[in-house]
Amino acid sequence: MMLVCSDTGRKVDDPEVLEAIRLTVINNLLQYHPESSSQFAMGVAFGVDPPKQQVDVDIATHISIYDDGPNRSLLLVETADRPGLLVDLVKIFTVINVNVESGEFDTEELLAKAKFHVSYKGEAIIKPLQQVLANSLRYFLRRPTTEEASF
Repeated sequence: MMLVCSDTGRKVDDPEVLEAIRLTVINNLLQYHPESSSQFAMGVAFGVDPPKQQVDVDIATHISIYDDGPNRSLLLVETADRPGLLVDLVKIFTVINVNVESGEFDTEELLAKAKFHVSYKGEAIIKPLQQVLANSLRYFLRRPTTEEASF
């Protein structure tokens, strides 16, 4: 599905705008069709009984990548916390061949915050690869759960 800006007719490709659209759709679906909540897993598994602590669907995934010297980049990730999140982050780094030099991971309520010093072949991550990394993280972090085989 492709989203098009009504003002310009151009494709919407800004990740922040796409995330806002996604959250609006989810909020409306949950508001007008609450029965659909059993089909969603926004950070936690919904079953017959709802979780004790509801996930705030307004938690958007934010990813920032900055140059942090000639040999590394600083990657900041904020997203809804869920089981297997760190496993998924490591898998994405492995697939893209991004090396993690150091990292910090913290949670505040249902929000996960991660900070990584990363590099690619001993160098800071170049802009095109930054975009690939950010897009991959946004895509895979929206997945509701991690496969059990990954634990």
